[in-house]
Amino acid sequence: MKSEEFRKNGHALVDWMADYMDTVENFDVRSQVGPGDILSVLDDEPPFEGEPMEDIFDDFKEKILPGMTHWQHPSFFAYFPANSSPPSVLAEMLTSTLGAQCMLWQTSPAATEMETRITGWLQKITGLPTDLHGVIQDSASSATLCALLTAREKATDWRTNKEGMNSLSSSLIVYTSEEAHSSTEKGAKIAGFGKDSVRLIRTDNQFKMCPEALRSAVVEDISKGRTPTCVVASMGTTGVGATDPLKAIGKVCKEYKIFLHVDAAWAGSALILPEERGMAEGIEMADSIVFNPHKWLLTNFDCSAHYVKQPELLIRTLSILPEYLKSREQDHVIDYRDWSVPLGRRFRALKLWFVIRSYGVKGLQKIIRNHIKLAEYAATWIDEDPEFELVSPRSLSLLNFRFRPKNITKSGDIDLLNEDLLNRLNDSGRVYFTQNRVRGKFTIRWSIGQTNTQLKHVKNAWSLIKRVSSNLNQIDSVTINRD
Repeated sequence: MKSEEFRKNGHALVDWMADYMDTVENFDVRSQVGPGDILSVLDDEPPFEGEPMEDIFDDFKEKILPGMTHWQHPSFFAYFPANSSPPSVLAEMLTSTLGAQCMLWQTSPAATEMETRITGWLQKITGLPTDLHGVIQDSASSATLCALLTAREKATDWRTNKEGMNSLSSSLIVYTSEEAHSSTEKGAKIAGFGKDSVRLIRTDNQFKMCPEALRSAVVEDISKGRTPTCVVASMGTTGVGATDPLKAIGKVCKEYKIFLHVDAAWAGSALILPEERGMAEGIEMADSIVFNPHKWLLTNFDCSAHYVKQPELLIRTLSILPEYLKSREQDHVIDYRDWSVPLGRRFRALKLWFVIRSYGVKGLQKIIRNHIKLAEYAATWIDEDPEFELVSPRSLSLLNFRFRPKNITKSGDIDLLNEDLLNRLNDSGRVYFTQNRVRGKFTIRWSIGQTNTQLKHVKNAWSLIKRVSSNLNQIDSVTINRD
């Protein structure tokens, strides 16, 4: 493609992108296609001759778009947000155009030094301890894996990197909350600990890890000749948004010399609000922490901020230096390829730089405060309605609720009723929620955090919930008015 053709097609795509941002509310939030629908309209064989970009783009609009769930829709209330913003999109366009592979300082000095500066900015605006050092990973799962690998090597004096797990005389044990994200167990499997070496510590009535239960598990493992290696604590669990008592957990880790990693993937972004920093009490005791600007700081996926207290441990765990990766500057610069599992690295810091400069800290704070306020409204409506109940306390902008009509008393029937309600809401195309189980109860999980979500979207969602639930006793006649 020649530059003039690129320019013409580029303008057409940018015009479409701008229109999409303005009109995304007109789409169904969740794709309504069935399994195999998109595959059936894609050609079985690749074209032998090149095709005009206009035809390719037309096929994108006609064949691909119907199969997309619109994460940037203001009525997207599922999972956690993967919110975006125009400045972030523009930066991604530049990143794609530059096409840099930023593994070493030498391969793009600006990418390395901006990453250092931007992680420093985030550290300041979230109030994280000043003795931490930052790197941008692709996801919190990768950061947690890095923490587990570092903890493993520290506990074995770096023997496992050389000799493998089979050389160990005792089992290495990982501890995390029963409410923790599945990435901890997955990371433990990848790092060689094994599922059986992951201890799921019970939680209290606020869904927070019990420090005494953690201590008991550690003592028991030591008595059986095992090696407590890593604790992964949560700041804002995926299910209910619980934050573990970091200070008490940190004391246990300090006493038994256990590596402490804090997974704050979602809630960590809320630390830009001074009034929310109480949840981070004890964070100074952590060896590493991760949170995702690509969840709640208007920055396109992927962009995960990972902070470590002793970067030399992470580097020693991950660094391999073949001749072709050496450079004359290596003793005087940071080579971030030593800070993550993949060798290749995207220029992720650029989009975060665009976002922070465009909105300013004040603008980002305003958006997150608004999301929390919207969740407060929704929690109040649920509390005040006799046929609904909150199943766990509101956490920042996250709710778990269920429909609880007085004429239905069996727990199994209530579960089925709420599953039906959830499916009908999502099948309407007007909203998108996810399911959850809280202490065994089927619940509807409501996460508010999309960049452009306003009060009207939350009000409309609640009205839809009320209308659909009121008709559930007449299942065969339920229809959802889309206007």
